[in-house]
Amino acid sequence: MAKNLLIVESPAKAKTIEKILGSDFQVKSCFGHIRDLVKEDMGIDVHNGFKPKYTVSPDKTKVVSELKSLARKSQEVWLATDEDREGEAISWHLCDEMGLNPATTKRIVFHEITKPAIRKAIETPRTVDMNLVNAQQARRVLDRLVGFEISPILWRKMSMQKNLSAGRVQSVAVKLIVEREREINHFKVASVYKVEAWFKAQDINGREVLFKAAGPEKLADEQSAHAFLQSCVDAAYNVSDIQVKPAKRTPAAPFTTSTLQQEAGRKLGYPVARTMRLAQSLYENGYITYMRTDSVNLSETALEGAEVAIKKIYGDQYHKRRKYQTKNESAQEAHEAIRPTDMELMHVEESDAARLYELIWKRTMASQMADAAFERTVAKIDISTNREQLTASGEVLMFDGFLKVYMEDKDDDAESDEHNGMLPPLKQGQQLPFVEMKATQRFSRPAPRYTEASLVKKLEELGIGRPSTYAPTISTIQQRGYVEKRDKEGVKRQFGTLTLHADNRISQHTAEENTGAEKNKLFPSDLGMVVTDFLSENFERIMDYGFTAKIEEEFDEIANGKVIWNKMIGDFYKPFHHQVEHTMETAGRIKGERVLGTDPGSGKPVVARLGRFGPMVQIGNIEDEEKPKFATIKTNQSIETITFDEAMDLFKLPLSLGLYQDKEVVIGAGRFGPYVKWDEQFISIPKGEDPLSVDMDRAIEIINEKQQADAPIGYYKGEPVSKGKGRFGPFLKWGDLFINVPRAYNFDNLSQNDIDELISKKLEKEANRYIQQWESDKIALENGRWGPFIRFGKLMLKLGRNEAGEKYTEDDLRALSLEEVKKMITDQIPDAFEKKTKKAAVKKAAATGATKKVTVKKAAAKKAASATPKKKAVATKKTKE
Repeated sequence: MAKNLLIVESPAKAKTIEKILGSDFQVKSCFGHIRDLVKEDMGIDVHNGFKPKYTVSPDKTKVVSELKSLARKSQEVWLATDEDREGEAISWHLCDEMGLNPATTKRIVFHEITKPAIRKAIETPRTVDMNLVNAQQARRVLDRLVGFEISPILWRKMSMQKNLSAGRVQSVAVKLIVEREREINHFKVASVYKVEAWFKAQDINGREVLFKAAGPEKLADEQSAHAFLQSCVDAAYNVSDIQVKPAKRTPAAPFTTSTLQQEAGRKLGYPVARTMRLAQSLYENGYITYMRTDSVNLSETALEGAEVAIKKIYGDQYHKRRKYQTKNESAQEAHEAIRPTDMELMHVEESDAARLYELIWKRTMASQMADAAFERTVAKIDISTNREQLTASGEVLMFDGFLKVYMEDKDDDAESDEHNGMLPPLKQGQQLPFVEMKATQRFSRPAPRYTEASLVKKLEELGIGRPSTYAPTISTIQQRGYVEKRDKEGVKRQFGTLTLHADNRISQHTAEENTGAEKNKLFPSDLGMVVTDFLSENFERIMDYGFTAKIEEEFDEIANGKVIWNKMIGDFYKPFHHQVEHTMETAGRIKGERVLGTDPGSGKPVVARLGRFGPMVQIGNIEDEEKPKFATIKTNQSIETITFDEAMDLFKLPLSLGLYQDKEVVIGAGRFGPYVKWDEQFISIPKGEDPLSVDMDRAIEIINEKQQADAPIGYYKGEPVSKGKGRFGPFLKWGDLFINVPRAYNFDNLSQNDIDELISKKLEKEANRYIQQWESDKIALENGRWGPFIRFGKLMLKLGRNEAGEKYTEDDLRALSLEEVKKMITDQIPDAFEKKTKKAAVKKAAATGATKKVTVKKAAAKKAASATPKKKAVATKKTKE
C-alpha cells in the first residue's frame, strides 16, 4: 500500500499523475463533485445564516466509501483537485466527508500536468483556501435561491408549459438573445449607393493592369447616384497625391477560456461545450495548461520555451518577446493563459482534440512573434468635372511575422480590415485612362444574431459569469427550450446598379442577391421570449445586466477575503424574497398570445399563442360551442412576427388535390417540412418550394421523381437496393435498412461492388451494435462512436461507473439485468417510468366521469403558492439553476 493517497478530479488525470509520482503515491479520482445541496427546503437554512445542507450524490456513494477506506490505510492524504473555485470546493467537501482537517490537510495545485509542475506542487503544498470555497458556496447558494423560488412562479403562472426554470445567469443570457431578435425584427432597412471606379495603369513589368478606386461618401438614393455619374461625364482623372506609409499588425494575446471558446467556434465550428470537453482532455493528458482561466499571462518558462521553438522553426527574426496584461480586473485565478506544455510539440495524436491543440499552439506561438510589416499606399485621384476625389488604396506585405503562423478570425459583426490588394506604381500628376464607374445599391444590415462564441464574448464584456459558467449556461438555455441553434435561409433581393462607361454612356441594371442567410445562430423560442418578458417585468433587478455583473464582483470580493459570504447572500435575499412573494400574489397568468385578426369565414378571433405543445395559431375560443381550430406555427415563424395571412395559410394544409392512379394526392406539412402524400407514401417537397403553389401536375412530377429515385439500382442477396437523399445526406435502402453513403463513393455512379461493400459493412456494424436489448421496454445497451451507452426510447444516456468506480467492460454490460439498467435510467431521469402510470390514471379518471385533473407540476406549484418561504422549495424538485 502506498504511503500517500492523492485525490484528483478525473481518472484520466489520475493515471498521468501516478506515472509521474511513482510508487510512494496512490492517485485516485473522486470524479468531480461528490456532494450537492439536498432538495428539501432548497438545501439552505435561510433562517440560520443560509447554512447549506449537503448530501453525497447517489452515484458517488461508492466512490466516497472507497476513498475513505484508502485514506485510513494511508499515512497522508493529499488533495489535488482543479485550481479554480469549483476545485477548491471539491477539496473542502472531501475533507468534510472524509473527516480530514482542512486547516492541516495538504492541498496542491498546478496548471499543467508535467513532471516539473507536479514535483514543484508536491514540494510547496498549501491548505484549503476557505475564501475560494466560500466564493463557490455563495454562488451555489444564491443560484439555488433564485432558481428554486422563481421557478414555481413560472409553473403556476404558465401552467401549459413543462420544465420551466429561471436562473441568475441563464435568464439574462436568454434576455440578450431575445433583445437581439427584437432589434432585428424592428430594424428598418435603408439603402445607399456605393461608387467605385476602375482605371488602367502599367505595373512594374510594363503590363497594363486594372485597379480600383473608391468614390466619395455613399450616396443616399438612385437620383443622387445618377447625378454624380452624370457629373463625371467627359472627366479627366489624374493622381493628385500619393502617400506611402509603413503599417504593422500585432498578434492577439494567448487564449483565455473565453477567447478559446470564441475562436474555436469561428475557426473550427465547435460549440462551446465541445471546446471545453476537448480542452479538458488535452489538459488531463498533459498537453496544455489549465483550461479555465481569465489570464493572458505566460510564465517565464513558457516565454523561454516559445523563444526556443520560434527561433528553431522559423528563425531569429520571427521572435519577439511579449508580456500581455490581463484587462479583466476581476480575473479570478492568477494562473497562466491556455498554452501548450511543450512549445516544440506542434501536433498531438489525439484524433478528436488534434485541431483544437493546433489552434492553441498557433495562437501561443503567434503571441511571441514579430509584428507583420506592411507598406500601405493611398492615392488621391482628382475628377476634372467636379470637386470630388476618388481614393485608391493598397497594401504590400513586407514581412509576414506572426502571420506566418496565425491570424485571428473576426465575428461577423466586427469591422473587417479590408484593403484593395496591391496598386500599380503611380506618380503625382499622372493621367489615368478611365475604364468605367459603378454606383451599386447597398443595404444596411441589423446586428447579426448571436453564435455561441459571440454570446460568450458579450457575457464576458458585460462581466456576467466566469470561465467555468459559459459552457453550462449555453447548454442549459438550449436544453430548456428557451433558445435553439439553427440555420436561416436567405431571401432573394433586387438591387440596382448604374454604370458610367468609357464612351460616357450611363446604363442602368437590376440584379439579384441572396441576403439574410445565417448558420448556427441562436434564435429565441416563443417560450424564451414570453418567459423573458415575465421575468423582466416582475424581477427587474435579477434581469439587469449591471446587477448581475455586480453579483459576480461580490463573489470575487468573497474569494479575496473582503466580504463575508452569508452576509452578501442576506443582503441579496431579503428584497429578492419579498419580490417573489409579491409576484406570486399579484402577477397575472402568463398568456403569451397575440390577437392577429378575425377569421372572415366564421367571424371568430384568430390568435397566435403558446400552447401545451408549443407555439400555435387558434381560430375561436374554448368556450365556443364549436371546438376551436388549431395549427402549429412553423419553425421559422414566431408569435411576435407572424402575420394574419401567414397564420391563415397554416389552415390551408392538408389540402387534397384529387386522385392520381386511383390514389388520393394530399399536400401537407409535417415535422420535417412540406410533403406530398400519395396513398401511404410521404414524399418531401423540394426545399424552398411553397407547398401551397403545388398543383396536381407538380405533385405528379414529384411523385414520379420519387418513383425513379426509388427504382432499384442493384440487388443484394436477391433483394432490390434503391438510393435517395435525406436529412443526413445520400443513402442506400435495402429492405428496412438505411445505409449512409460516404463522400469517398461516387453516389451518382455506384457499382455493384460499392453496393455490396456498403451493405455488408452496415450489416457487420449492426451485428455489433447491440450488447443487450429489451425491445418491449424500448431499452438497449448499445456500442456507439464514443463507447457503450444506454438507449432509452429516443434518448441516449450515460452508463456511469461500476462499483469500483471504473468503466464497464462489455462482459459487465452483458451481465446486467433489466432492473439494473432501469436503475441507471432513473438515476438520470427520476420519473422515467412514471409517465405511463400517470397517463393511465388520467384515462381512468376520464372514463369514470371524473372532471378534476391535477398534474404533479400543478400540485407542486399550488403547494408552493401557499407554503411558507422555507417550504416553497419542496415544489421545485426538478429545477436546475
